[in-house]
Parts: sequence; C-alpha cells; structure tokens
Amino acid sequence: MSDGQQSRCGWVGAEQLYIDYHDQEWGVPVYDDRMLFEMLILEGAQAGLSWITVLRKREGYREAFDKFDPEVIAGYGSDKVAALMENPGIVRNRAKIAATIGNARAWLEMMEDGTAQADGGAFSKFIWSFVDGKPIVNRWRDLSEVPAETAESNALSKALKKKGFRFVGPTICYAFMQAIGMVNDHTVDCFRHDQVL
Repeated sequence: MSDGQQSRCGWVGAEQLYIDYHDQEWGVPVYDDRMLFEMLILEGAQAGLSWITVLRKREGYREAFDKFDPEVIAGYGSDKVAALMENPGIVRNRAKIAATIGNARAWLEMMEDGTAQADGGAFSKFIWSFVDGKPIVNRWRDLSEVPAETAESNALSKALKKKGFRFVGPTICYAFMQAIGMVNDHTVDCFRHDQVL
C-alpha cells in the first residue's frame, strides 16, 4: 500500500490505526518483558480474526486486563472471567480469556523457577533465544512469499506449550515473531524494511 509518499507492505489497510501500527511498531525489535507478554496475548486473541479487529480493541484489552500485568491477571477468578465475558472492549471468547489467565500463570512460573533466565536475563532472553538473540532479516519481494510458520516458530511454539502456554501454535508464534521484530518480514519495497534493520 502507498499513501502517495511511502510504499508499505501489502497487508496494510487504509485505516490510520493500521498504518500507524505498521509504520511505528510492526517488526521493531521488542525486549521489554511486559510488552512481549502483551503481544503474545494479543496474537493469541487474534486467532481466527483479522489483526485490525484486535488493534481496534487493544486499548480495551489494556484496560480490561490490568495493563497486561501477569501478576494481577494470574489471580483472576470466576467473577472477573464473568465480567470479561460481558466486556465489549475485548474479544469475548471464554477459551481465549482462560488462556490469557493461564498464560499469565505460566509466565510467572517461568520467572520464579529461573527458566527464562538462562542467559541472565528475563522472558525476553528466553523468547529471543529462538533466533540467537538477533532478528532474522528476510528479503521478500511479495506477500505470497512470506511463510505462515517456520522452524523457529515451531520450536518456540513447542517450548511455550511445554511451559503451559496456550493459543501459541506455530502460526500464532510466527505472527508474534513478526510483530516483535524477531523477524523482519517487511517486503523489500516497503519503506520500513531497511529502517528496522
């Protein structure tokens, strides 16, 4: 897509929210634990839906899920789940809500048992270890070349599932990896491809 000045990846819609997300966030390396947790939850919420649907509800998610604080989310009980199921600001899917709570608990367990600290870091070290700590830079000419999953996303998916995470299949994990800059999947004609290197 192009706005007359910039050439963008073909998946970007005309909505300003979509354009801003692509131009400012997508593919930029993220190392902050809380932001990584947020993006993992949002990518899981997107399963079966379009990404713009989740983007439109992102602020609603932040409000409903206590700014993605795993310690708070892990303590959610049936009353909170019932309230979330009535909240139009999020995707009201019981399985996805339950997975978010379970993922917060799994995240906390990783932090407590030191699993995420193999390199002396935190959750980000664990996540980034699947690409040896640096982004994979692809040079796709067309969207049709971009894979839905890779060996790395399969490995990340298996590792997260083993630790108790849900809604983390290989395709979700690859979308997560693209979003947080573990892979640079901006097509080569996109103005952001070279900027996020």
